[in-house]
Amino acid sequence: MMFVKSNLRIGAANRQTGQVKVKVTTLEGKKMTARGTTVPIGSGLRIAPGFVASAVDEESGIETALEAHYRRDEGRYIVTTVVNRAVRDEFDSEALRRLSSSAILQAAIPECIAIDVFDNDRWTTVANISAVEGRLIPEWMAKEVIKRGQTEARMDVIEILYGASALAGLPPVKAVQRELNVPHRTASDWIMKARKAGRLEGMNYAVGRQAEG
Repeated sequence: MMFVKSNLRIGAANRQTGQVKVKVTTLEGKKMTARGTTVPIGSGLRIAPGFVASAVDEESGIETALEAHYRRDEGRYIVTTVVNRAVRDEFDSEALRRLSSSAILQAAIPECIAIDVFDNDRWTTVANISAVEGRLIPEWMAKEVIKRGQTEARMDVIEILYGASALAGLPPVKAVQRELNVPHRTASDWIMKARKAGRLEGMNYAVGRQAEG
């Protein structure tokens, strides 16, 4: 991933979904960092074999925690446990029925994917690529990779975007469209080329699949 590595500006990322901060740890309870990503996928990514993510909804007074494990045969993370608990005496009991774990899963995934920076075994998580809420890659990177002659760099970014989406059970085409500001046809074509090039091994999204939670 030469382009991503040579142009990367590492910063502290604060992963959020809406106004809810998501805490991500390894299955052993340690803070998730690039060290926790030990499973190779794609052409140059590593992911955590599993993780625990939790978030507190201040409005309802409820904490939601989930545990997810990577399934290579599925090409994504599978949520195996979801626990909701009140964090204060006065909480919205009706919210327990409405709470979804999918947003927490989506926000946690970038913390669990890592790339090797500068080809010198300096791994960093995708969450550290951009600290901008709601984006997986910075805008300057998106603008660069859609230029002519940036085929290899584009494939680097497609691999990251596809992985962050497919591993969460979300449509990768929509992620590519949103992040790179390109039409559906273009996003689909780039994803197809990335798969043919062997860039998406270990990641898969089934059309029509509903995100868990």
